[in-house]
Amino acid sequence: MKYPTITSVERKTIGRPAGGDFFVKPGALLLEDGTRFDGFVPEWQDDGIVGEVVFNTGMTGYVETLTDPSYSGQILTFTYPLIGNYGVPDPETWESDRMHLRGVVVSELTTDWSHETGERSLLEWLREQKVPVIAGIDTRALTKKLREHGVMAGTIRSDRSAAKLPAYIAPAIVSISEPRVYNPSGHKTIIAVDCGMKENILRHLVLRGYRVKRVPHDYDYTAEVYDGVLLSNGPGDPTDYAAAIRVLERAMLRDKPIFGICLGSQLMGLAAGAKTYKLLYGHRGHNQPAIRPDGQGFITSQNHGYAIDEATLPEGWEVSFRNLNDNSIEGIRHRTKPFSAVQFHPEAAPGPTDTNWLFEEFGKLV
Repeated sequence: MKYPTITSVERKTIGRPAGGDFFVKPGALLLEDGTRFDGFVPEWQDDGIVGEVVFNTGMTGYVETLTDPSYSGQILTFTYPLIGNYGVPDPETWESDRMHLRGVVVSELTTDWSHETGERSLLEWLREQKVPVIAGIDTRALTKKLREHGVMAGTIRSDRSAAKLPAYIAPAIVSISEPRVYNPSGHKTIIAVDCGMKENILRHLVLRGYRVKRVPHDYDYTAEVYDGVLLSNGPGDPTDYAAAIRVLERAMLRDKPIFGICLGSQLMGLAAGAKTYKLLYGHRGHNQPAIRPDGQGFITSQNHGYAIDEATLPEGWEVSFRNLNDNSIEGIRHRTKPFSAVQFHPEAAPGPTDTNWLFEEFGKLV
């Protein structure tokens, strides 16, 4: 990809020496507490985007991560130092039809990518998607800052001068506008409540032969004929999904199988009468350890900033998984009814597939 020569600005190589050069200008990531991290931004980039700065510890899978709707409203920091080295494949591997996040922070961004399935460089893709990026950042120092302080608002600027951070605007709910049916000849019907659903969740359901009716987050499906309900992942504060919670409360009265993933776990907790809280810096990565009460552990893929408050779980509910790093809830289930949910992503994409079997467990109930 050709970039015009920028005069009177600093030139920096972000990428591999052979073909990895592009012209950039000095830029900075500015945090709400005034902390500034200097780096470099592409010449085409505009200012003004504000997001919640978070970090992800995954070593691969940046394409799936960047298209995960759960990152809506956030500026994502990759802790792995080299991003973009295998380019970007076709949309069939994406987790949604576009990027939803507000910015990307990397240490080293390479345009000298190489992979047989790649179609463009990561930088080209970011430009196409109009997503701001800053490279040359000390992502280790930034991650340590976020771990000590917690997530905070930030902005990517095309200069390094001190400036007041624009107001942060919380992300909108990501969902489809009208119901869609997949695999119409499937043997059983699953209602998939789309709160920002990753495509691989849908792929797992269709692969198992279900007829899947994907519905908007606030859609009332309780009077319809179905065999089970899946609550998807999604961005933001779970308490903002008041309509989805009200519908779920009514659905739980029918005692049909319900399975929640990520945000879906929090929605199930709220519908059951529990409360949620915001984690200090969240769990985002593909190497998060979760353990069951029987002592069996799993490496999981996670992307969430909220969790269920265990002290508020009502009678009849129990914890099915915990995070080994901070002991927070990673799964809940009802002791007698077919309701269960996990905070991690059994569908992976990216990440380990160790917990794919949870779809089979849901299928046994359906």
